[in-house]
Amino acid sequence: MTALQITAVQRNEPRAADACCTSAGAPVLGSEEAQGKAHLFKALADPNRLRLLSIVKASDGGEACVCDLTEPLGLGQPTVSHHLKILVDAGLLHRQKRGTWAYYSLVPGALERTAGVLATL
Repeated sequence: MTALQITAVQRNEPRAADACCTSAGAPVLGSEEAQGKAHLFKALADPNRLRLLSIVKASDGGEACVCDLTEPLGLGQPTVSHHLKILVDAGLLHRQKRGTWAYYSLVPGALERTAGVLATL
């Protein structure tokens, strides 16, 4: 704590960090909401996962088999499956099992909601 902050505490004044959050009257992002949004951004923070989203979106019928996703990325099936699971857990992709293969498609509206997340900060 700086000398100025200590003086403010001694006088019972709000610190600058406390005051800045409420001075504009705008809603403040809560801890749980911030964690949820961070989870989404962490899922998008990997170039391979961004490529997977792009490939799935551009695929015929808007879906892609996991068997078709390993070659474009140059990664093994376990690694691709791990990235896909992260995207599913983040609510960006939907997984449908058909026989021995899993097919992935974009969750309707997921990209639009993701784009709107920053606007709500």
